[in-house]
Amino acid sequence: MFESKDRLQIQEKGISMETIEQQLENFRQGFPFVQLVDPATPGNGVLVFEEDEVDHYRKVFEQNFRKNDIKKFIPASGAATRMFKHLHEFHQQYEPGKPSDEIFADRGFNSVYNFFEGIRHFAFYDRLKEIMKVAGEDLEQCLADRKYGIIIDYLLEEEGLNYASLPKGLILFHQYDDGPRMSIEEHLVESAEYCVNENEIVPIHFTVSPEHMDKFKDEIRRVKPKYEEKLAVRFDVSYSIQKPSTDTIAVDLDNEPFRENDGKLLFRPGGHGALIENLNELENEVIFIKNIDNIVPDRLREPTYLYKKVIGGYLLYLRKKVFEYLEMLGNRNISSEEIDEIADFATNELNADIVKDFNEYSREEKREFLFSRMNRPIRVCGMVRNEGEPGGGPFWTRNQKGEVTLQIVEKSQIDMKDPDQKAKLNKASHFNPVDIVCSIRNYRGEKFDLKDYVDPSTGFISIKSKNGRDLKAQELPGLWNGAMANWITIFVETPIITFNPVKTINDLLRETHQ
Repeated sequence: MFESKDRLQIQEKGISMETIEQQLENFRQGFPFVQLVDPATPGNGVLVFEEDEVDHYRKVFEQNFRKNDIKKFIPASGAATRMFKHLHEFHQQYEPGKPSDEIFADRGFNSVYNFFEGIRHFAFYDRLKEIMKVAGEDLEQCLADRKYGIIIDYLLEEEGLNYASLPKGLILFHQYDDGPRMSIEEHLVESAEYCVNENEIVPIHFTVSPEHMDKFKDEIRRVKPKYEEKLAVRFDVSYSIQKPSTDTIAVDLDNEPFRENDGKLLFRPGGHGALIENLNELENEVIFIKNIDNIVPDRLREPTYLYKKVIGGYLLYLRKKVFEYLEMLGNRNISSEEIDEIADFATNELNADIVKDFNEYSREEKREFLFSRMNRPIRVCGMVRNEGEPGGGPFWTRNQKGEVTLQIVEKSQIDMKDPDQKAKLNKASHFNPVDIVCSIRNYRGEKFDLKDYVDPSTGFISIKSKNGRDLKAQELPGLWNGAMANWITIFVETPIITFNPVKTINDLLRETHQ
């Protein structure tokens, strides 16, 4: 199947032939659907803290977080292309002579009509206006003359703001008295509240696309001094790219390797699940994970700060208990009563699936079983009430070994033709806003190898196209889905205000981004 030039191409990407063969087998066999047992709901997999508990875990965090080695991990690789899809389509079809009612038949929130109606409320408006003025164009006159194509060109193309080619992190999100801020700036400000250490250093890590790396670094260098002075901290910013070795081979519809016009094999990015490799290279004890586009202006930040500290405080509490119990389990002379206490904790607080015949085990077998269940990375995930927003949700699932565990599941992983599975999906009360804090070191302070805790059966296959030809693409188990499948997983309800993603440019017109 592979010639020597193919093998050289595979080798240059850092991918083993065994991995390629496994990927081809995945295409042939397909991935199994996730088996839902129940939605995770309050009292059944989702913790809902009372006011005094919220205050307690906030205090636990505030009293301890500076002593811990904490970092914020922000996936920021994606280009913002999809944010402007409706503007691209409008530009291609726009006929200036048409009546306004026909041009703007759709006047919904995400419509092009709403974009132009609200254009003065975008944080980039003044910058766009200035760029157009330098080029000899008047933005307001273009609006009056209905020259919408010119405005879109200066917003998206290289002669203007070039937003169609930039990542979300470098787009101006919010307006302030002292000027607009990009989303990366907002993440700097937010991180200074809960990721600062005893030396007033704030460690932050961005995953960035190779083509955006220089621009990213330039912008961080430009804005960093302003926020360091304003917030009296120092930012320690690091970057990584998605490794070429995490790309996946593409195949045609007959599951044969897809070749480009020059005969080379086609590889595609493995999706956000590839970032488990980037996360795995961080050395910190505790890591907060948050998407680049889920960020609010200063005036709305307090609930975010509070619940970041609450889930962080709960993680620190759990981690302390887990480490104490693992120390006890390391002692072969542990008593039966202590084992029962730990088994109760593992079941009720760590959501561990204790085997049915556990009580028939010898003391040594119980000790080894509990140790294997508890000596794992831990993640505490904020979950928000489902108000019709898209996104994966929290579920109890049964894995390939028959174990029932808590997982974040995407709709694409569920067999929608199965009435029972569809009914369980429809009963879900919460969804995943990607608000995660995790512990990636064991009780001896050694770093876990996070690749050991991935469930490889949770990948995903989709139909794409290249040069007018259909192909199959394979995504790796998602970062917060199958890539963390074998972690200790805790779900905590957080308020909806903590979830304000920007999926289309019009989302920046929402009240929460103004």
